[in-house]
Amino acid sequence: MEVTITHDKEYQQFTAKLGQEDAELAYATPSDEVLDFTHTYVPESARGKGVANKLIEEGLCYAEENGKKVIATCPVVKKFIHKNPDYHKLLK
Repeated sequence: MEVTITHDKEYQQFTAKLGQEDAELAYATPSDEVLDFTHTYVPESARGKGVANKLIEEGLCYAEENGKKVIATCPVVKKFIHKNPDYHKLLK
């Protein structure tokens, strides 16, 4: 599944347009150096196709490229980081 992800800093989320529905990874910024990934949503019709993983990877790459640490409040993000040790270094 080809997914294009956009980042909206104002609304603090990464969004994947999926036709009439969107998938999203929301975050908060408890400080200038930290992103807290709070919520992941993928419409039921797109679940099981790797959309959440792509959103999370995009968010984590953004954090790394911008020198930010990460808090994984969202259980889906926490599980993804746990399974992908390359991202452990980003955890606050």
